[in-house]
Amino acid sequence: MGCGLGKSEPLLKTFHKESISVPAISAALLIQRWYRQHVARLEMRRKCTWNIFQSIEYAGEQDQIKLYNYFGFLMDHFTPASSERNLISHIFRKNEICLDTEWERYFCYKSIEVTKSYTGPHLTFPMTFCGVSKLVEAFKHKEQLHARYVLQLLGETWRLLRTFPNISHVIACHPKPITICGDLHGHLEDLLLIFYKNGLPSSDKPYVFNGDFVDRGKNSLEILLTLFGFLLVYPNDVHLNRGNHEDHIVNLRYGFTKEVLGKYRVHGKKILKLLQMIFSWLPLATVIDNKVLIVHGGISDTTDLDKISRVDRQKYASALRPPKMKVHGSPPLCMTKMNENREREACGQVEGRRRVCSLTYHSSAPDHRHDLPRRSLNNTPVCSKLDLSVGEKLNSRCRLSGFDQARCELKKSDSYLESKTTETDLDEWKQIVDVLWSDPMPQNGCIPNEVRGGGCYWGPDVIEEVLRRNNLQLLIRSHECKQDGYEFCHNRRVITIFSASNYYEVGSNRGAFIRMGPDLVPHFIQYQASTTCIELTLRQSVGWTERSALQALREQLFIHSSDLISAFQEFDPNNKGTEQQ
Repeated sequence: MGCGLGKSEPLLKTFHKESISVPAISAALLIQRWYRQHVARLEMRRKCTWNIFQSIEYAGEQDQIKLYNYFGFLMDHFTPASSERNLISHIFRKNEICLDTEWERYFCYKSIEVTKSYTGPHLTFPMTFCGVSKLVEAFKHKEQLHARYVLQLLGETWRLLRTFPNISHVIACHPKPITICGDLHGHLEDLLLIFYKNGLPSSDKPYVFNGDFVDRGKNSLEILLTLFGFLLVYPNDVHLNRGNHEDHIVNLRYGFTKEVLGKYRVHGKKILKLLQMIFSWLPLATVIDNKVLIVHGGISDTTDLDKISRVDRQKYASALRPPKMKVHGSPPLCMTKMNENREREACGQVEGRRRVCSLTYHSSAPDHRHDLPRRSLNNTPVCSKLDLSVGEKLNSRCRLSGFDQARCELKKSDSYLESKTTETDLDEWKQIVDVLWSDPMPQNGCIPNEVRGGGCYWGPDVIEEVLRRNNLQLLIRSHECKQDGYEFCHNRRVITIFSASNYYEVGSNRGAFIRMGPDLVPHFIQYQASTTCIELTLRQSVGWTERSALQALREQLFIHSSDLISAFQEFDPNNKGTEQQ
């Protein structure tokens, strides 16, 4: 298939010498052209399928942020007497400030008995390579670790992580190439395949795991316990970066919370609380030989590694909102008709079609909305620039979150909780959000990431400046699924690595990891964990993935059918089947 049309004339002469007829050559060229068109059509179908999966995924993340902001607003303004507050505060509470002895008492595992009927692995501490190897073997055979050992292992991990800096520094030696893995998302089979192909972590086989260990897959907890076990045995050779899914609020939507509570019905809540603390203590970045920066999401034009290295990272149990200090005060006094109209305009509540806008979109009239800068999670103002009443703000967020207006009435009370965030906290929070949530874009500049709802999009000029300012050569990040498991961009100064194969559907993508030696040249190893997709032809694989994408799209259309019908009726009030001019 390698000969092009431009070489057909010399090719004809060659074949003439070998007594091959001209019609045969024409037929071969025709078959070649047909095959190339067939492959191009399959590739186009695969790209369209990919766009459907990715759009649904990012829309879900944006909805999660909107919903969290809505309930966060309730938390800030409901009084302690409200019956709903206990439930919401259970989900949204900050990291409690307690003495270490109190935490030790709360997470004590010694009272949990290991019965004789337990047939899973027995762990001894301090952890050894032999112990972790047995743990890996047990998970391979779908055995479950006893809750006593889970709490003990997590407790040891928490104590160790508190001694780590925000940015880990690694040296690449000649006999010890560093292995860098991207998102795993609960795909234990991918982690086991990486270990099979590359070897288990050890002092001679250092690893960097670049976040998003949990959610979506069915074995997130097993992955965490495996990685934490190797971390305890080789704290200088196993490096774990935090991802945007190492966040207890995100876990509520994407499956990890349900997984833990399903596997450990009695002690699941304690395990989740301890994991919440562990996630907040995970390092934010890794630097290899002071030349290669590894972060989960990316950067922005304000990324400052010095600031990131000084952040008190454990304050940010969830990166979705900055930490706030609540003080009692009086409610705002500006409940005027002008503010009501201004709020109505800002949220697009005008006659005719309801405009869908960003949850953080506060201060513009609909007529000029295209001229405004895009907003997302990390450039949300701490206090609205519009002086609106609490009730008005709540109703606004209620409308944007899709709740019934009648259910969002804020009860009057004598007290009012005002949330304040210091400038330092806000700056630190933005640094963390950018590192965990951002994505690259082909254009120059840096704009808010409206697709995900958090972080930003950064261009080639931004990465060049950040690398130059910090004397770096390369940025390795994850956060985005790639069909081949990896992708270069920005003049090969940025690598995206993704290690969860079959992420959207069986056959949708390969997984990959990187080996990097002292020359800092990345070598990619690709794989696909499922044997089913290996047996499929290209056409069968694309067809299978395409059917799954269309099924997911149908589900979304069904979920939003009422909104779609309302929008169609506004464009076609007389039901003529054409848009009204």
